[in-house]
Amino acid sequence: MKQIKVLGPGCAKCKTTYNNAVEAVKQSGIDAEVVKIEDIEEMLKYNVLTTPVLMVDEVALIKGRIATVDEIKQLLTK
Repeated sequence: MKQIKVLGPGCAKCKTTYNNAVEAVKQSGIDAEVVKIEDIEEMLKYNVLTTPVLMVDEVALIKGRIATVDEIKQLLTK
């Protein structure tokens, strides 16, 4: 099972990225868990400076912008 993490303090961009990740998982049919991390202390463990961050299996793939549903689906199939 893939693990997707969306790191961000809860801003609109972070919420949109999280919702896009959930939708991408639904559309792709891939077995994946989507986790939202809003705690600043937890985000600092990942050395994140700009949010939102989309991580797949502990690798930061998209930083500082909203990830689209199609982008996330492509990342999940790699």
